[in-house]
Amino acid sequence: MHTRSSAPAVVLGRPRRVVALLALLLLAVGLLAGPTARDAHAEGTASRVVAVGNLAKDGTLKVTETITFDGSAPGEVTQKFETLQNLVGDRQYRTTVRDVGATAGGAPVTPQVSTEGRYTTVTVATNGASEIVISYTVDGAVVTVPDGTALQWRMLQGLDLTVTSFQARVLIPGTFTYVRCTAGAPNSSTPCLSAAAGTEDATTPTFTDGPRGEGEVVGVDIGFPAGEVAANEKIEYRWTVGRAFSPDPLPLGIAVGLLVLGGLALLLAHRRRGADAAFKGEAAPVGQFVPVGPGQSEFRVVGDVRPGHVGTVADERVDPIDVTATLVDLAVRGHLLITELPRPSAYGRADWTLTRTGDGEGLRPFEQRLLEGIAPDGSPVKVSEIGARVHGAIGGVQDALYDEVVANGWYARRPDVVRSRGMQLAFGVLMGAVVVTALLAAFTTFGLVGLALVILGLGLILVAQEAPARTSKGVALLQGLGALRSDLMTQPTDQMPPGRAVDELSEVLPYAIVLGGSDRWLDALAATDTDAAPDPEDLDWYHGPDDWHLRDLPESLRNFTTTVSGTLFTR
Repeated sequence: MHTRSSAPAVVLGRPRRVVALLALLLLAVGLLAGPTARDAHAEGTASRVVAVGNLAKDGTLKVTETITFDGSAPGEVTQKFETLQNLVGDRQYRTTVRDVGATAGGAPVTPQVSTEGRYTTVTVATNGASEIVISYTVDGAVVTVPDGTALQWRMLQGLDLTVTSFQARVLIPGTFTYVRCTAGAPNSSTPCLSAAAGTEDATTPTFTDGPRGEGEVVGVDIGFPAGEVAANEKIEYRWTVGRAFSPDPLPLGIAVGLLVLGGLALLLAHRRRGADAAFKGEAAPVGQFVPVGPGQSEFRVVGDVRPGHVGTVADERVDPIDVTATLVDLAVRGHLLITELPRPSAYGRADWTLTRTGDGEGLRPFEQRLLEGIAPDGSPVKVSEIGARVHGAIGGVQDALYDEVVANGWYARRPDVVRSRGMQLAFGVLMGAVVVTALLAAFTTFGLVGLALVILGLGLILVAQEAPARTSKGVALLQGLGALRSDLMTQPTDQMPPGRAVDELSEVLPYAIVLGGSDRWLDALAATDTDAAPDPEDLDWYHGPDDWHLRDLPESLRNFTTTVSGTLFTR
């Protein structure tokens, strides 16, 4: 038991001796390092900074700043002056620090001065002296305040030193109304240690503060009655969205004026180029249902207006449905045979062949180009295979159609050319307006004027889309198309003459495909199928597979219309 208890006592004694030995070593190191530590602390420390300002009546402030070091001086001192101060809104004060001079230990030294952004930086070599003096002149430190002016300047700022004690006084050219002082961080509102106004005989505001850390400031604010000290503030404006698009009376008035005048100009341009001629009350008939007996009527085309013409005059464009309706019309008129092929499977894709028939007599130029593009040699062509060969022909078909609507007097100029030129001009104006807006917003307060130009550019695009104007003859035809569309939607489909119902209903179909109502006329055709036997060739313009019935025509032709429209205009 005794042996076990003594062993731990020896072990515990060794750490105590080690700790004591380490403490003695640290104490010795501390004593030896004491002077060095004090020197290191003196680096970057100023025991006292005294700033004296001399304010002239014109607002110019001259400052002499004396920096005294405690211990050895650093190799150089850097002071950073903030010469740009943001105000409420988009304004900012700009001050200028100039005529910078310096001495070290009474001997002149050349300071290094650099300006970048919102700061002017001054670097002065101390040459080991315990005291340096920095002098400079400030322009723009006297600002306008209610009932007078005020000197607002940070007498201590931007030093890369800690300051133990700070004193400042400002020699002023007359009486003052108030004296204030703040200290701390650059945006601090904490009062400094003291701010005194002086005596009646010597009105020299004085300020004291300290200690202050590196980069901290002491700012003075001395008010003067009106006319005592001239304001020399320099107000600049920084870019903001609110300033760039200022709603001030001048830019707002110009923008509104532009919108009003530009709107009137757009309205006039639309009336001259985009508005149709006045309707004179006489609609040009396109097709009509003519009574041929009690409760019977037949469809007659008036004026050789084809479905391709109908669609182009109605919406000023050659659309896929216009070309597809033209194919059906060519088939009904005996220039083309549409043959539906058997599907390869129950879910296989439907396909058709197109075969030219007849001698081509009576074809319009656009119809001739369409047939030549689809089947140039008269051999049957599958719809699924016509895409590549007909794409080149569609442009010619459209050109021929546009030329015809002009030749027939329905338009004074080709709608596509007028619309294209108008759109090019409108987009050019819009792009120019965007550039002008960017420049105005970047460098002026007239951004609203640019926005007005952009709005007018967009308005010009809308006018350009409506630019192709119909002539009085075209307006009369448009009214006739409206009347025909109404008939196609309301005319009874069961009043065709007996024995000619299939032919008459077939003649209606191309126009119904363009103007609307095709479903009811297809259903009327299907209703003529009264027998149970297949009818693959009952129609002379549309043939189906061996088991095809006429009652299948509505679904077959809907599929044909959709497929051909997509094939012709898909690249």
